[in-house]
Amino acid sequence: MTEVHNVDATLRALLADVLGLGAERAAALTEYSGLFGELPEFDSMAVATVLTEMEDRLGILIDDDDVDGEIFETYGNLLRFAERKVQG
Repeated sequence: MTEVHNVDATLRALLADVLGLGAERAAALTEYSGLFGELPEFDSMAVATVLTEMEDRLGILIDDDDVDGEIFETYGNLLRFAERKVQG
């Protein structure tokens, strides 16, 4: 299993847990799946929890300066952001 696959699997599990999506809905997310504003579960309170869980589960540090609205537009954007942080 590659590091990139680990990030994808971890991110899907995180979203399933934090948003209460369940494994099937999380597994069905595509690069273009909308998140914030598209998924009713993904509200402003969820954003902070998702970021905290990403830090914990992926072993990364996310600065406030790193975060902008585009990250949460689609699953693909969030995954690419997470992969960049993991790769350093």
